[in-house]
Amino acid sequence: MQRVARLAGPAAALAVAAFAARADDPPQLPPVEVIGRYENEVGVWDSASQGAVTRDGIEKRPLLRPGEVLEAVPGMVVTQHSGDGKANQYFLRGYNLDHGTDFATWVAGMPVNMPTHAHGQGYTDLNFLIPELVSRVLYNKGPYFAQDGDFASVGSARIQYVDRLPANIATLTGGSWEYARALLAGSPEVGRGSLVYAFEYQHSNGPWENPANFNKYNGVLRYAQGTPANGFNVTAMAYSASWNSTDQIPQRAVDQGLIGYYGAIDPTDGGNSSRYSLSGEWRQSDGNVSRAASLYAIRSRLNLYSNFTFFLDNPVNGDQFQQAENRTVFGGDFSQTWFAHWGERHMWNTVGLQLRRDRLSPVALYSTEARERLATVREDNATVGNAALYASNTIEWTSWLRTILGLRADFFRFDVSSNVPENSGKNSDSIVSPKASVILGPWRDTEYFLNWGQGFHSNDARGTTITVDPKTGEPVQPVDALVRTVGYEVGLRSHPLPGLTTSLALWRLKQDSELLFVGDAGTTEPSRPSQRTGVEWVLQYVPRPWLAFDLTAAATRARFTDENPAGNRIPGAPDAVVSAGATVDNVDGWFGSLRYRYFGQRALVEDNTVRSQSTTQWNGRIGYMFAPKIRAWLDVFNVFNSKSHDIDYYYVSRLPGEPPEGVADRHFHPVESRAFRLSVSVAY
Repeated sequence: MQRVARLAGPAAALAVAAFAARADDPPQLPPVEVIGRYENEVGVWDSASQGAVTRDGIEKRPLLRPGEVLEAVPGMVVTQHSGDGKANQYFLRGYNLDHGTDFATWVAGMPVNMPTHAHGQGYTDLNFLIPELVSRVLYNKGPYFAQDGDFASVGSARIQYVDRLPANIATLTGGSWEYARALLAGSPEVGRGSLVYAFEYQHSNGPWENPANFNKYNGVLRYAQGTPANGFNVTAMAYSASWNSTDQIPQRAVDQGLIGYYGAIDPTDGGNSSRYSLSGEWRQSDGNVSRAASLYAIRSRLNLYSNFTFFLDNPVNGDQFQQAENRTVFGGDFSQTWFAHWGERHMWNTVGLQLRRDRLSPVALYSTEARERLATVREDNATVGNAALYASNTIEWTSWLRTILGLRADFFRFDVSSNVPENSGKNSDSIVSPKASVILGPWRDTEYFLNWGQGFHSNDARGTTITVDPKTGEPVQPVDALVRTVGYEVGLRSHPLPGLTTSLALWRLKQDSELLFVGDAGTTEPSRPSQRTGVEWVLQYVPRPWLAFDLTAAATRARFTDENPAGNRIPGAPDAVVSAGATVDNVDGWFGSLRYRYFGQRALVEDNTVRSQSTTQWNGRIGYMFAPKIRAWLDVFNVFNSKSHDIDYYYVSRLPGEPPEGVADRHFHPVESRAFRLSVSVAY
């Protein structure tokens, strides 16, 4: 049974738990012990920093935004530097992941990261996510697992949707700043399976002096049949949103009284986006073999209007620009696992094929004023194709020693047709990524892990073919298509007391170059090689069935590794993150939670002479179940009304009347002020 338990981790998600059908094993998986609303037990996972967050763990969290579901991943920080309809900012393991680069995310079997995106490579917009439909979140950290490819160097998360809801629900929420949300969801039995439906509307103005006027329409239809080992699902999603943005603002404008703390320099910033998808997943178990397949088609659009430098480049019309794209994505994932014996040793082998094609027609950058186009900076049609083959071998040598060897090969092809003919072209590249892990134990309910792996992230297709700066006309060098990363990790996971699980990981991640295409400027900007070293401690404790605690503490040292007089600090890299929570469930009908998050200081320039402030925030929930099918709860965000910042940058901008060369200043986006949201939910 020990082998079966271990396979219940993320690697097993790809094999779809079909090993349970083996004739020589018990037909059912052992029960999973949930610690602190996490699946974090000893004897299951392949590294100290793997795990899963349960549906119960997601439901108990007060969520300001849908993307904060990822804050259930220990050490992850999710913030925002613009309007609610834009992808969040993500931070993990000393990385400012921007809008998703180097952290890969899937929802219902579909990749969310978008390569060659109008605003940023790996753009991860989770605003279409409906938290009530999440069944669990499987997460990995580090480039140690063969099934993870592009954008997964720091980690990955697979957000799974339910095949069946416990009950049909209707939820209404109202709160501060004209916040309103309505959700209707259910899962009637249809034929031999279940149909899950959900329809959501949301509106909010936020605390901003320029009201956000955020409006979101969201829908999901999902049909599922069978079991986790033998079954299928088909999912259709539709999402549309529009908003006004209060982007980051210069500190001097607030100090001089030009705008308020929640004010905006350019009130016409904002955007609209849409996403439509159709996907399917299939699983089959047949004796000693399990198979899984998924297919998806995604159609998305984005129009984003931003102005970060105000009047630096254009003193008359201002520096607002529009980033726009129309994208069509087709792809699929196919894998097969064989379970066998090598002598007396258990062994299983997995092979997989992943295919993806992104077509952008166009992806563009325009200069604008009040959302009216003034000029075209660049406009491209681009195609990005990716094919990957991967294989892994796991051998259980003894009851206390297991090894995993993996190999992944990725092939990319880029095709760019630009309005600047010199920037058109085709490019291709490939990369091979080996992986290896050793798992020791458990001894006295403690297990030890050694992990190593190579990974990568791709760069924007436009950056691989560029030869001329579209703004200045000056020659520029194209960037490498693929950037290598190498990760190391030593860790342990222990279950020292009943109800208590803890894990500790020491890790290092090296990156050859933090090369990025800068969507805000329409040009490429090669960066420097880097290294991050850190420690992460996670603790989950359930002293009573109705009471749970969790704590995560992470510290990171992030440095450029080359010699440069500018300095060796990596701007935006957080030094420390601490998060903690307490949850009470169903004590005489009462339930609630309290969560704390500390987001440490970051260097904002390479020589560390300018640093951000740290951010401390408390969120809480208290609720009561009036009847078995009626409950209400109050969420309070930023309980102590902290004047902290969601994000800080340091760069040159220009306000009216300032010198033509502009002023270097700290620019920040404030944490939203204290807000209340009251929800009433009825099951039917």
